Amino acid sequence: MKEMLNELLMEDKTFIHVPFGNGFFDIYKSVFVSWIVLAFLIILILVMTWNLKVHNISKRQAALETAVLWLRGVAVGMLGEEAEGYSTYIVTVLIFIACSNMVGLFGLTPPTMDLNVTIALALMSIILVQIAGIAKKGPKGWLKSFGQPMAAIAFMNVLELGIRPLSLCMRLFGNILGATVIMELLKHVVPVILPAALSVYFDIFDGCIQAYVFVFLTSLYIKEAVE
Repeated sequence: MKEMLNELLMEDKTFIHVPFGNGFFDIYKSVFVSWIVLAFLIILILVMTWNLKVHNISKRQAALETAVLWLRGVAVGMLGEEAEGYSTYIVTVLIFIACSNMVGLFGLTPPTMDLNVTIALALMSIILVQIAGIAKKGPKGWLKSFGQPMAAIAFMNVLELGIRPLSLCMRLFGNILGATVIMELLKHVVPVILPAALSVYFDIFDGCIQAYVFVFLTSLYIKEAVE
């Protein structure tokens, strides 16, 4: 187990060395795989939104509209009516993280197994939470909110600014890393069929669950910020 963790965590994450000045500009594997995920999603969006109509819509458009409405409904259900405007961000992050978690099905390492990626996602979400609070309450009201419900806990509220992104990034990173470790162990001790079956669970079901948990907590923070 220790050797496997060292192999997963301490492996060289550099994918491409690009000459830059007197040295190299390194592109990490997680960045490259993220580009693949983004390219796939962009192509999928272009294909699915091509030739949309108002009347006499195709089955493809009907399925797309149903999926979009369902995802927006899930996001609005988590955010509440006051924060409904942030549903597009929530849906975007949900889809990106879910697809990133599922690339293991194709033999790629999930970008979310890189702590740098989960930290970036967590910081982006927490910054949006603070922007939502400032937009709703104004700068003065936002600052006063740290002293609610009483001034004595202002320090704890400020401390949450660091705890929340840490919790978000470590939860996502830890779960994806744990799933990868379990799959690697199974490949060493059981036949091929069982790991292949469990891969469907860890890469698809668990990957989607972790994406949902991330956006659920982000939605909860945004909802609290605009109340």
